[in-house]
Amino acid sequence: MLFSTWIAFVIAGTLIAISPGSGAVLSMSHGLAYGLKKASATVLGLQIGLILVLIIAGAGVGSLLLASSLAFTIVKVVGALYLIYLGIGQWRAKAEVGPVDTAGLAAHPSFRKRVMTGFLTNATNPKGIIFMVAVLPSFINQKAPLLPQLAILGVTMVVIDSTVMHGYAALASSMQRFFRDVRAVKLQNRIFGAVLVLMGSLLFLVQPSHRA
Repeated sequence: MLFSTWIAFVIAGTLIAISPGSGAVLSMSHGLAYGLKKASATVLGLQIGLILVLIIAGAGVGSLLLASSLAFTIVKVVGALYLIYLGIGQWRAKAEVGPVDTAGLAAHPSFRKRVMTGFLTNATNPKGIIFMVAVLPSFINQKAPLLPQLAILGVTMVVIDSTVMHGYAALASSMQRFFRDVRAVKLQNRIFGAVLVLMGSLLFLVQPSHRA
């Protein structure tokens, strides 16, 4: 892979990661609710889901998925319903406050649950599959071995996305001091819950590019 090709992918990947999406919203939500350290588990789950999407796209399964109306619809509906489920859960979450260092610790989900939430958010997002199927071929040299190129692009994308998602979580975490009363926490839950429900609802409108 040419260095210039890799740099172009880094630029494209950074723009993709920075653009608002369900992963960014989830990272900010968990960063604000649990702090940066605990939100790292969520980011880890997001990256595991991203790796799965990269593997699907790289293996060509993504193209098959887009070609099958039923398969694509199933993935789309599952992804949309999951985001809506997360949003409703966030909206209805009990507003608990306490001392700055221990606020809401009892209500924090386990490490495994935070990782799984992140994983499912990315793994069930059909927009990610569509994008990777559409974009990856542009950076692949058909005359060179495929697996090394996919590995380089995959590692690069994970590093970029992990850095950006941690940045979103850190930014939200830095604002925790402003959410130390019940009304503020309740407002936080309602805002992030509504955004997740909205994103889930918009996923129902997603169509494969060749049908657009």
